Amino acid sequence: MLGYTVPFYGRLSPADRNVYRKYYCEGCHQLRDGFGLTGTLTVNYDMTFNTILLNGIVGDVLEFEGTTSKPCILCKPKADSDLMRKMAAYTLILAKWELHDDDTDKPSVKAKVASVTLARAIDKAVSMYPEYDRMVGVGFDNLRELEISGCKDARLMGLTFGEGLIGALRDVAGDYSSEDLDNVFRELSAIVYLMDCVDDLDEDFMEGTYNPLLPEKGYTNAMDFRLKNVYELTSLFNTTIGSLQSSYSKVRPKMKGNVGICDNIVYYGIPDSAKKVMMGSSSAKLSVKNLIFNRKERMSD
Repeated sequence: MLGYTVPFYGRLSPADRNVYRKYYCEGCHQLRDGFGLTGTLTVNYDMTFNTILLNGIVGDVLEFEGTTSKPCILCKPKADSDLMRKMAAYTLILAKWELHDDDTDKPSVKAKVASVTLARAIDKAVSMYPEYDRMVGVGFDNLRELEISGCKDARLMGLTFGEGLIGALRDVAGDYSSEDLDNVFRELSAIVYLMDCVDDLDEDFMEGTYNPLLPEKGYTNAMDFRLKNVYELTSLFNTTIGSLQSSYSKVRPKMKGNVGICDNIVYYGIPDSAKKVMMGSSSAKLSVKNLIFNRKERMSD
């Protein structure tokens, strides 16, 4: 698994499994068709969910063919969808800022290779949607300011991160945007941020990179930290997931499609990801570097 916003397959119907596969593959096709083969390296589960939810609300192209041929990476898009084209560009713009953030935290060869590999695709996406690039950049700057100030409120940092991402998603939603939908994406970004913080405890401690959950002293390892702080971390996760589910329940009646797969991810998939993070069994480790260097581990089921 790479990414936290994934279905809970044990409760997923065959029909919804097919829907999810179609959208995951279509994300890859849209990236390749619009931004070249290297753009497909950034397709991920979290952005797949965002596209499924937004298209379920907007209803741009709800019915389109799935991919059956192999290798499918060379296939053209099956959906003539402005929404999906925008989401492909947005995926690359997020990749740009995540790489910038990685380079600011701790420069690495992997980050530099990823930046060079994606440079042309990212530049094209930015030129097409400069306002998305500006909004996401402001969001990352605001998050960086909290890090510099030594903020230890991990939920606040997650919400700040989410606030910087929802502007572009609000534009994609257009007339269907709402405060409830904004809050779905805000809380979704927050829970992803929180799970990533827990997942990265040992790595951030060893590398000396900022993590709001790391104590100033007395840290031993992630397992010990999770055991000692199980109630606080569980409360943090439950508060964020509860707010996400509450906002989603208000958006849900307005959806034109994709309700089954969205229900599965919001009510079962994300809580299951949080459980795995708390147990130390998560292998998500979402980052652009991992998207590129662990492609085989993130192929859609």
